[in-house]
Amino acid sequence: MHQHNLSAWSHDHLFDEGNPAAERGTRAVMWITLVTMVIEITAGWWFNSMALLADGWHMSSHAVAIGVSAFAYAAARRLASDPRFAFGTWKIEVLGGFASAIFLLGVAAAMVFASVERIFSPQPIQYQEALAIAVVGLVVNVVCAVILGKAHDHHHDDHHGHGHSHGHDLNLKAAYIHVITDALTSVLAIVALAGGWLYGWAWLDPAMGIVGAVLVASWARNLLTETGRVLLDREMDHPVVQEIREAVETRPAAGDTRIADLHVWRVGKRTYSCALTVVTHDAALTPRQVHEQLAQHEEIVHATIEIHLCPG
Repeated sequence: MHQHNLSAWSHDHLFDEGNPAAERGTRAVMWITLVTMVIEITAGWWFNSMALLADGWHMSSHAVAIGVSAFAYAAARRLASDPRFAFGTWKIEVLGGFASAIFLLGVAAAMVFASVERIFSPQPIQYQEALAIAVVGLVVNVVCAVILGKAHDHHHDDHHGHGHSHGHDLNLKAAYIHVITDALTSVLAIVALAGGWLYGWAWLDPAMGIVGAVLVASWARNLLTETGRVLLDREMDHPVVQEIREAVETRPAAGDTRIADLHVWRVGKRTYSCALTVVTHDAALTPRQVHEQLAQHEEIVHATIEIHLCPG
């Protein structure tokens, strides 16, 4: 039995070039969110609206979380040339998205607690004033969503046609989800305040807070799943795994060549690394030949190949 190893790098494609538009967008949204947060929290206390107050505190957590997203972009960019990061700094951005999802879960829990408390201890609400502030909050959220949406479109256009659909920017997605959940809680606050003002349904204010919390928790869970999959290298169900198997086992004159052991993990938005052990009866097969087959798939930027020859 013979063993050979080949470590093949495609350094030019290994490190992601970042997302400057997203970094600028998240920084702008962070400052807009901070200003609106102060207005909504102040108005919520002044007008005694639980829905408006919940929206304001919800927005405060988003200001922090979006700040984390902006920091993640900046840190990934500054450390991109640091050789201690073996596969680049992209996962700093993913970690930022994961942290944002944790913030979202905390916000959902706080919204439920405060809303339940208000159900059992109702307080008078100045509906018209609170409604006006909630509408302003919604407008701000829509503006922020447009800013981040343009950043996403710009990045998508730059990379159209490259890699698999799983290659979207999870850090930008996290920031976008924060803005969308802000918009949702603003809409729920408007509905609750309008119902209380027009029909005297005071219970609608805390009820909308609970509904919003459930939806926020659901989005946070999905974001945790996506970012956690990348951080924990859970990629063996990705289509690229089957592509690697097909490239090695169905090549011309493959014969009884089989992959006995395969590990695939993501090292960038659209790039993957793999380590594989090939078992073959073909004495002429070399690691370089296997690498040439894998090179047909540009998303595979690093491969460590081991060949076990089984004569006869």
